Amino acid sequence: MKSKSSLLISFLFLFFAHNLLAENNRTKSSSVRALYLSDSTLVDWKKVQHYIQLTKHSAINAYVIDLKDIDGLVQYESKIPAVREAKAWKVVYDFKKIITAFHRHHIRVIGRIVCFNDPHLSAQKTDWALKDSSGKMYGAATDDIWLNPVNKNNWKYLVDIAKESLTLGVDEIQFDYVRFPSDGNTGSLDFGEKIAERYKVIDEFLAYAREEMPKAVLSADVFGIICESVNDPENIGQNLEYVGKNLDYISPMIYPSLFAKGQIVNGIAFDKPDLNPYGIVLNTLLHAHKRIAQEKDYRAKIRPYLQAYTASWLGKGDFQTYGADQIKQQIKAAEEAGCDGWIFWNEENKYAEDGFIKGK
Repeated sequence: MKSKSSLLISFLFLFFAHNLLAENNRTKSSSVRALYLSDSTLVDWKKVQHYIQLTKHSAINAYVIDLKDIDGLVQYESKIPAVREAKAWKVVYDFKKIITAFHRHHIRVIGRIVCFNDPHLSAQKTDWALKDSSGKMYGAATDDIWLNPVNKNNWKYLVDIAKESLTLGVDEIQFDYVRFPSDGNTGSLDFGEKIAERYKVIDEFLAYAREEMPKAVLSADVFGIICESVNDPENIGQNLEYVGKNLDYISPMIYPSLFAKGQIVNGIAFDKPDLNPYGIVLNTLLHAHKRIAQEKDYRAKIRPYLQAYTASWLGKGDFQTYGADQIKQQIKAAEEAGCDGWIFWNEENKYAEDGFIKGK
C-alpha cells in the first residue's frame, strides 16, 4: 500500500500533467472552432459566462475578440507610445480578466486587429493616411478613411499592437482589413510613391509581421471571392497564391450572402447563393485547396469565416433565415473540404447555438 505522501505526490503529478496537456491543447492552433465576440458581449459578465459554458457542451473551443476595432481604437490601455500619442485606445471591458477566464477553461483567444481601415489614426496622423489624387484623405466624405498600406510607419504601428497583445496573453493574431479599400474610385488612390501590384504590398506587410513575430500564430481574414478570382482583379491587394506564404492560417470570408447571383464557383453557377450555404462553402474551399496545393512553400492552412447572420437585405426569395441547420450545412462543407477548423461571424453575436451541438 502506498503512503499518504506517495499518493499526494501521484495526485499532484497527475493534476499538473492534466493542466499542462490542457494548456498545450489550448495554445495549439489546429482545429479551432470559434465564434466572434464583440465588445458589447464582453462587457456583460453574464454573457461571458454563458459563452464559457457553451464550450462545455458544444464544438466551440475558441473565441475571436477585438484588439483593434473598426473605429481604430485599441481595446485596452496600450503602453505603445504611438498609440498613446494618438489617444488611440479605450478601456471598454476588463481585457485581462476576459483572457484569464477563457484560459482557465482552456479556451483559445484569437485577437483580431483591423488593419488599414482606421479613421482615428488617419485623422491623427494625416501623413500616414491614404489620399486620392487631389490630396484629400480617401473616403473622408463617408468617414470610411484608410491608412496607407504602402507607408511602413503603419506596418510598425500595427505589428507593435500585435506584439503587445501577445504579451498580454492572446494566443493568436488575426489581421482583418489587411487590404486596400474596395469601395469608391479606387483608381484615384495616391500612395505617395509608385508601386507594383497591390497584392505585393500586402504580402510584404505580412512578411514583415512574420519577421517581427517569428514564433507567433498569425492569421488573416481575406475576401471569399479571392478563392475563385485570379491575380487580384478586385485590386484590393489579396491574391490567394501569395497571401498565405507568411501566415499560419487564412480565413476567407465565405458568406453566401456576399456572393453575386449567378456567381460561378468551382465551375458551378449559383443562382441564389444565400439559399445554398453548403454548396457555396464546399465549392469555394475545394477550389481554394486545389489552387494552393500547386504552390511551393505555402505555409497557411485554410480556416474559413462562415455566415451566422440573416441577410434580409437581399430581398424576398433571395435570402433565408440562418439558423442551426444553415450553420450545420456550412460546418459539414468545411469538414468535407478538409479545412482545419472554422469561425462563425455574427456582428451582434446572435448565434443559433444548437448548430454547434452534435446530435441536435
